[in-house]
Amino acid sequence: MLTVFIKELDRTWFGVAYTENKIAATALSTTKEGVIKSLTRSIPSHAEYRIRNESSGFAEKIILMLRELNLGNEDFKSFSLAGECISEPAASVLKAAASVPIGYVTSYGNLAKIAGTSPRAVGRIMAKNPIYPIVPCHRIVGSNFSLVGYGGRKTSQALQAKLAKLLKERRGFNSKKKISADGGQLTVYPVERVISKAEKELLNSHQQKKLN
Repeated sequence: MLTVFIKELDRTWFGVAYTENKIAATALSTTKEGVIKSLTRSIPSHAEYRIRNESSGFAEKIILMLRELNLGNEDFKSFSLAGECISEPAASVLKAAASVPIGYVTSYGNLAKIAGTSPRAVGRIMAKNPIYPIVPCHRIVGSNFSLVGYGGRKTSQALQAKLAKLLKERRGFNSKKKISADGGQLTVYPVERVISKAEKELLNSHQQKKLN
C-alpha cells in the first residue's frame, strides 16, 4: 500500500507517493488537483494507494527536498526507489539521470549504456518520468545536442519549454566531465552546447522563412 502525501510550500504544491521510506512517485504543480493527478498517473495500475493528510518524517523530508530542487538547490538530493513500483531498467535509467548536475546535460545514448538498455527505451522512461524534479529529464538530450522532445512530446511548445529550463541552468562551464552514476561513469556536457545548437537552428529557420 502506497501512501500519497501532498503539501503546499511557497505557492507550489509538492507531492510524494511512497512506501517504507522508498519513493514510487513525486510531482509538483501550481494546484492541488494538478499534483494529485501527476502522482496518481505515475503510480502503477496494480499498486494500491491512499491519500493521507497526516505527514510522516520521511514525507516531510522528501517534500522539503522537492522544494529545494525546484529552487535549483541540489545539495540535499537523496532518495531510494520503491522496487515494486519502478523496476529495471527504468530504475537504473532514473537513478543515472538524477545524477546529471545543474549546468550540464547528457544524451539518451549515454544513459542507455549505464542502464544496459536502448536509447529508445530511455526516451520512453524520460517521457513518463515518475519522479520529477528528482530526475531533471530536461537535461537529457540527443547525441548531437538537439532538444529531441520533452514530456513525451516533440511539438514546438514542448521544445521551447525544455529550452527555457536549460537557459535558466547556464553556469558557464566549458568542458565535459565524467560523473559517478548508478555504479558507472556518465559523461555530461555543459548546457551551453545545447543552447548554442538550438539558437543556430532557430536562426536558420528564420532565414529559411525569409527566403520562402
